[in-house]
Amino acid sequence: METLNGTIGRCGAVRATLIVFAVTCCYAQAQYDLLLQGGHVIDAKNKISATRDVAIRDGKIAAVEARIDPAQALKVVNLRGLYVTPGLVDIHVHVYAGTGERGSYAGDNSVYPDGFTFRAGVTTVADAGSSGWRNFDDFKQHVIDRSKTRVLAFLNIVGHGMRGPKYENDLSDMEAKPAAEMALRHKGLIIGIKTAHYAGPEWTPVEHAVEAGTLADIPVMVDFGTNHKERPLSELVTKKLRPGDIYTHEYSGLRNEQDKSGHVNPALFEARKRGVIFDVGHGGGSFAWRIAVPAIKEGFLPDSISTDLHIGSMNSGLKDMLNVMSKFLVMGLALDDVVARSTWNPAREIHHEELGNLSVGAPADVSVLRLERGEFGFADIYGARLRGDRRLTCELTLRDGKVVYDLNAITRPDWDTLPRDYRQTGDARWDAINPPPARRP
Repeated sequence: METLNGTIGRCGAVRATLIVFAVTCCYAQAQYDLLLQGGHVIDAKNKISATRDVAIRDGKIAAVEARIDPAQALKVVNLRGLYVTPGLVDIHVHVYAGTGERGSYAGDNSVYPDGFTFRAGVTTVADAGSSGWRNFDDFKQHVIDRSKTRVLAFLNIVGHGMRGPKYENDLSDMEAKPAAEMALRHKGLIIGIKTAHYAGPEWTPVEHAVEAGTLADIPVMVDFGTNHKERPLSELVTKKLRPGDIYTHEYSGLRNEQDKSGHVNPALFEARKRGVIFDVGHGGGSFAWRIAVPAIKEGFLPDSISTDLHIGSMNSGLKDMLNVMSKFLVMGLALDDVVARSTWNPAREIHHEELGNLSVGAPADVSVLRLERGEFGFADIYGARLRGDRRLTCELTLRDGKVVYDLNAITRPDWDTLPRDYRQTGDARWDAINPPPARRP
């Protein structure tokens, strides 16, 4: 009996060992958390525009190859017929919401980012000067630190930020040193200095912004405010701005971006040769077909595509990042070019080259887009329409390797294939929408 019990005990131990071995092998095979299979990858940094599989592990891009064994992945998503791009990078938004201040971009004019980003394939935004050095800490605490979207910031040269004419026309509050000190205190989070909306003829806002940018070694973004003969656009872009500084609202037509003959202001071409960067910044008042279409025909393309998202633009001609990208498609740019100007280009402009690409080791921020064909219409800020036969929509967005938006549930199992009493179907390793609830002790 004693021998028999010993034999049974040994058999049980062997069986348990085999079970542990099988489970271990199963998990060992799951080399990747998520495999995006068969999509057309567009990655400007790595010069890829081809069908590729993309594997993700621990929130990072783990492999991009022609074929990756699906048995190596915990979760596989079939993306055939779709485009796989780095997460879109929108460097001109206004997201300092929640202060309750009326008529202010440090308040009611701004929007909370998460409701507008992921559904448009955007994973990173840069707030364009809603806060200054006096209120940046509040912006960081109440919006940046609480957002799932990666929120970076251009710091307004106005200490009080973008709070309306009373503040934005106050030359005494445009101090370079405290702005630079705040930027250096939050290096990498504050990625530039912004000057905007100034109504006077002085160069002070630009000069102090450039001084702050020089002290902090970061670029300046300029919304040139009211047009004045005392400070012409040509002097701004050919003399005042440095290489790497950004002129936004390039197709507004409000500041002589187009000359009287209907051509692009020659100073803009000269500035581009100097290394000045030109950004779309569509917004609710800064994009007109009568400026953009001739400029594109002349070869004056944007370096970066951005929205200037806020409450006055989100439901107007702008809509969202994909709407702006689609406008450039219908004006004749190739899809690869549009994606580059919405991912890798802006990432470089704000000196965050870990973003905007699908290199192995990069954060797994990914947008999965569908190029739709049909009859569509696109409006500018004046309500003028351009007809188009294509537009981009977002099917799937990943932030740090996890699904944060899934339009048509392509990552989900059909309900009638699940057990009768099914509950959550996601896994916390790849799913940020429906992961299993945390187990209580």
